[in-house]
Amino acid sequence: MKLPLRIDSDARTTGDDGRAGRRRDVLAAAAAAVLFAVAAAVGTLIQRTDHTLYVDWPPLHASWHPHVGPGTPAALALGWAVVVHGPRLAARLPWRGLLWASWAAAMVWTWSLALVDGWRRGVAERLTARHEYLRGIDRFADIGAALRGFTDHILLTQPDYWPAHIAGHPPGAVLTFVGLDRLGLGGGGWAGAFCITVGSSAAVAVLVALRALGEERAARTAAPFLVLAPAAVWVGASADGYFAAVSAWGLALLALAATGTVRAPGAVALASGLLLGLTAYLSYGLTLLALPATAVLLLARTARPLPFALAGAAVVAGAFTLCGFRWWEGYGLLVERYYQGVASERPYGYWVWADPAATAVAAGLACVAGARRMVPAAPGALRRLRGGSTGTPDALVVLSFAALLALAVADLSGMSKAETERIWLPFVVWLLPTTALLPALDLRRWLLVQAAVAFLVNHLLLTSW
Repeated sequence: MKLPLRIDSDARTTGDDGRAGRRRDVLAAAAAAVLFAVAAAVGTLIQRTDHTLYVDWPPLHASWHPHVGPGTPAALALGWAVVVHGPRLAARLPWRGLLWASWAAAMVWTWSLALVDGWRRGVAERLTARHEYLRGIDRFADIGAALRGFTDHILLTQPDYWPAHIAGHPPGAVLTFVGLDRLGLGGGGWAGAFCITVGSSAAVAVLVALRALGEERAARTAAPFLVLAPAAVWVGASADGYFAAVSAWGLALLALAATGTVRAPGAVALASGLLLGLTAYLSYGLTLLALPATAVLLLARTARPLPFALAGAAVVAGAFTLCGFRWWEGYGLLVERYYQGVASERPYGYWVWADPAATAVAAGLACVAGARRMVPAAPGALRRLRGGSTGTPDALVVLSFAALLALAVADLSGMSKAETERIWLPFVVWLLPTTALLPALDLRRWLLVQAAVAFLVNHLLLTSW
């Protein structure tokens, strides 16, 4: 069925002729599925013989546990509704209506998948495990003292060392949950609900950024894919889903400020800097978002928002530094702590290619097919950008290519061995729009594939996040 409003995804855009290009899309998705199967087989063999992977069902941090739950009917119903009606509604809804509908649908999808495991296992107990943030909240009765002494408890050789996730992140992450607790929203249930509600809004932020950069048609085409992303399995409920939303809104506000599509671009750029600065204090690795942020400014062909954004980021950095936490000191100790734990045994030679296999599942096979079209289109888009001209959909291609480049750096660094299905969520959300490059004729089929991947993962495996 042909959509009344769609992105041009023909040979002019991607370099593919229609039938051959569609065949290559399927082959790319099949190759990703094979890569995942090989990673599962090889990983299982390594784990059973050497016990060095420290995951039960590699390359995902999960265990084999076929099951259904309270969220199953809702997930089926919403998945069917988005596959059948999503593309048409995304094309026809007023813009603001599309944003609200996308957030609502993404929340229902994420909640449904989380509740497949039940309320306690799927939501309330996710963030209360021994390695999670809520385990350290009682140590922040005096926030100032906790921040001043934060780096004194990162290493395993130090007294009262932090749980793994608190030690592995700057204190902005745990302070979020301390703040919820102070507001009377303590406990795993409120923390999980917060992560799902905020994390689901990342889809809206991506749509806002694309439209600001002149890609409304692409945004409308990608909207159903952002809703049904398998990544929702790990958004509900992990703190990384929350991190993804904060960073996505930071980039979206930067795009709005850079393109002058708001009344007070300076104030919006300052807000962008505050969010992106906070992102750096939520997770060390998210400093790599500097790559897509640079892409936004290049696409807008302006550096005007930069001083305001840097000022916002400096406010966040200055506040944490004045309170006694020094980012670089924390990062240096994190690297040491990282190799004090299982990372010293997890083989780089396996995870350097198994991590992308796990991430392909989180992004979905439709995203793999879209990325197949994006990668060869990137050189031409970059040349046109350098020459001062762009063509549809160059902004989408350049932005998603920057996110892919950030993922490649993270992968090669060796600082993300395993669990990337959740750790890399802030980058995956910027790869999902590549689905707008797929032919309109195939959109519903690819949407069905996206929903099926999420549904199967959540019902066949018991994920840790």
